[in-house]
Amino acid sequence: MSETLNFKSPREQLCSLTLDELKERMKQVGVPAFRAQQVFEWVYLKGAVSFDAMTNLSKEFRVRLEEMFQFPAIRLIQTQESDETTKFLWELSDGKRIESVLIQSFDRRTVCVSSQVGCPGRCAFCASGKTGLIRSLSTAEIVEQVLHIDRILHEKGERVCHLVYMGMGEPLDNYDAVVQSIRIINDENSFHISQRRITVSTVGIVEGIYRLAREDFKVNLALSLHAPNQSIRKMIIPFAKKYPLEEILMAVDEYAILTKRDITYEYTLLADINDGPMQAEELVSLLRKKQCTVNLIPYNPVEYLRVKRPKGDRITRFRDILNDGGINTTWRYTKGQDIAAACGQLALPVTE
Repeated sequence: MSETLNFKSPREQLCSLTLDELKERMKQVGVPAFRAQQVFEWVYLKGAVSFDAMTNLSKEFRVRLEEMFQFPAIRLIQTQESDETTKFLWELSDGKRIESVLIQSFDRRTVCVSSQVGCPGRCAFCASGKTGLIRSLSTAEIVEQVLHIDRILHEKGERVCHLVYMGMGEPLDNYDAVVQSIRIINDENSFHISQRRITVSTVGIVEGIYRLAREDFKVNLALSLHAPNQSIRKMIIPFAKKYPLEEILMAVDEYAILTKRDITYEYTLLADINDGPMQAEELVSLLRKKQCTVNLIPYNPVEYLRVKRPKGDRITRFRDILNDGGINTTWRYTKGQDIAAACGQLALPVTE
């Protein structure tokens, strides 16, 4: 008996759907649920690049899938490679472009994904926000950054194992798409990346932090802190004017309690702005009673931005003060700076 495919719905982006949602779409058009499982396997396990590549599906069914779904939703334009870092430039269906980064460290393969075209944050040290927010990405446009990079790695016998939402955009300003992408990426039928290996970074969207804390997730939260007090924070992070530091820290504390996950505080060191001994002591006082890690990030140069990277001895002094104060710290090793793929350097590429 042939499968009935009578539908007139507009095309959805395939990678915006969980397996259960895809089964429901199949059910709505009279197709057995196992067909959804087959499509999922082709996309996430077998590395299909189009519906035509799904060779165990009938030609008629593949044509109908093409009519019903958009796949892929993004297209690779360019790659740039450094020692352990590869930057990917993607074009979206409307011609907009985004960047994401693959970071290779020993046996770890981490993908840094973008969640928006541009960024509303406009932080003083970051290239992504220079043009402001253009638009948010769909779930599929987020998921496919991981999908296509994973396909490339799979050809070498490797897989993506860690994911960080630290590319272009503010993830919690695109909340629904980001959360849906986490569900898909965590699904055992797709990448099956553990939630404990997924990190969401935010500049401090208070309501988004509270919502994420109640999603029954175990993803890591990283707060882009970058200052020990509200006064300095407002100078370098425009969002700080809307979200006072005290309110942000209350939300972050609740996230830690509900998820039982330690918080990472990202701190980009900017010469003569937030990198002095006084700021280090103040940061110790702010975080001393918290179960957390401070990730120190020496500023990565961005063209046209006036801030500067501190000298090495000043960075060392800052870290020593934190360590002496009992604050667990890491010092992020700069990777991909030569291809503008380091933290804060992802920018909105100009379309032709």
